[in-house]
Amino acid sequence: MNEAIPASLPSPSRHRSNYWLLWPYVRQQWPTLGRAILCTLVYTSIWPILADKSKILFDCIGNGKVNQVIDLVIFAAAVLTIQKIAQYGQDSLSARAALATTFNLRKDTFSHLQSLSLSYFEKAQTGDLSYRMTEDLDRIGEVIGKLFHQFVPCILQLIGVLGFMIYRSWQLTLATAIIAPLMVVLIGWFGEQMRNLSHRSQRRVSDLSALIVETVSGIRLIKAFAAEGYSMERFTQEAERNRDAKYTADRLRAIEYPVVGLLQTLAFCLLFFLGVWLINAGKLTSIEFGSYCVAVSMLIDPVNILASNYNEFKQGEASVDRIFELIAIPPTITEVPGAKALPPISGKVTFDQVSFAYDRSQMVLRSLDLQVEPGEMIALVGASGAGKTTLVNLIPRFYDPQEGSIRVDGVDVRSVTLRSLRRQIGIVPQETTLFAGTIAQNIAFGQSEFEMSAVEEAAKIANAHQFISQFPQGYHTWVGERGVNLSGGQRQRLAIARAILLNPRILILDEATSALDSESEALVQEALERIMEDRTVFIIAHRLATVRRVDRILVMDKGQVVESGSHDALLAQQGRYAKFYAQQFS
Repeated sequence: MNEAIPASLPSPSRHRSNYWLLWPYVRQQWPTLGRAILCTLVYTSIWPILADKSKILFDCIGNGKVNQVIDLVIFAAAVLTIQKIAQYGQDSLSARAALATTFNLRKDTFSHLQSLSLSYFEKAQTGDLSYRMTEDLDRIGEVIGKLFHQFVPCILQLIGVLGFMIYRSWQLTLATAIIAPLMVVLIGWFGEQMRNLSHRSQRRVSDLSALIVETVSGIRLIKAFAAEGYSMERFTQEAERNRDAKYTADRLRAIEYPVVGLLQTLAFCLLFFLGVWLINAGKLTSIEFGSYCVAVSMLIDPVNILASNYNEFKQGEASVDRIFELIAIPPTITEVPGAKALPPISGKVTFDQVSFAYDRSQMVLRSLDLQVEPGEMIALVGASGAGKTTLVNLIPRFYDPQEGSIRVDGVDVRSVTLRSLRRQIGIVPQETTLFAGTIAQNIAFGQSEFEMSAVEEAAKIANAHQFISQFPQGYHTWVGERGVNLSGGQRQRLAIARAILLNPRILILDEATSALDSESEALVQEALERIMEDRTVFIIAHRLATVRRVDRILVMDKGQVVESGSHDALLAQQGRYAKFYAQQFS
């Protein structure tokens, strides 16, 4: 994370501008922005010069001074060429700074997102996070770009041209400026309304995005239940909400432009009325008035651009709020100051009076004591909700217990770095997650550089080498999104190979064969038996046939170990394990 924007930053306020939160990122681009502003000063300084020369041009045209007109045209062409070169520098440098700022903010946001604990992702909407990381950040980048290549130049142009207008006729400038405060108030009111509507619109887009992600992920279930109509109805409702929110914002924008345009027209009418009056009074010549009108025309575009930009800045402010709301979420699993790397372990795991609850109102583990020796194979069995998965999730610190401690080789897991702890723990989950990339990249996941020979050896141990070799591109075969072009057994064997490549001393198998057919299960089980040798293994299993040969079976109920022993010993006790066994094999 960028130290300028700490994770503990307070939640952004919606009652005042939060663009100040971007300052540490913008400040990093100051060398580029400094050059852009220098180009902007050159660009905007040309306008008063042209306005002043217009008086001479009108005089020369009126008196038929052709040679002087030609000289003035050549002068204007040269000055405009310099201005356009400066404009190019202003726009290109501003774009570079804006994109660099967005890039750094996107990196920091993604880094912070990965630091958040699993409890956050269990509640977060994937579509909403995706929208924040893409659309919201892109909108922030657009705002920063427009700030420096449109907003700042327009402000400087207004200052320069207004200065010339005051110099030419302070009476006209003072009179026409009467309408300016009303325009400022109206633009500010419209902008604030646009900000509120943008918050609402972006929430609707996030909800729609989340629904699309949910639908695509669950398309098999939708088809299985012939629920396309139901799914379409939900999508239609969300799409209608999104449409209505956007239409409300567009309608407000449609009202604003005519109102501001009407005020501009009134200002011009007042200008011409006062101009004629001053000319008749002898306080202004017609040529000077023409020059003044040229200067006024130079304000039309800046005023319109500023009004448009203000609305976009307010819309962008909603995106800033959403990004820094995400950054302000503190991670619950953190490393203590001065955490040291965990040295290579033998695999001894100790739970000492561990209590844990996802929700304080209901404990999942209760004062649990457990000691697992290096190389011991432990099976966790029990009804759903007994605490089996929670127990193994505490070892790699996916969660921290509210009471008690967990030690690996006598070292409290909260005192070491997360990477050094987790890189010595291998996990084979029930639902295998594969990422877009080659088979080799999925096996070596988390390693930017790896040896292909090590990947192939891990695949052989996992019974995956044979089916991989049958693909035309072998280990370089591209794996589709979520591995949909592989069977369940193939995906599971790749997950085993992934765990093998780490050579972990602690291995966690979470229902690793429960969703497979008998043939795939046999291949996966054979691979698991190979990798379980000389490792501390935790097996979560509902199918008791897979745990007969473990060293110790722990029967869990309501967060406590109620029975412990070998398969034969537990059957002889005629307790809970014997009851589970009889239910499965009766």
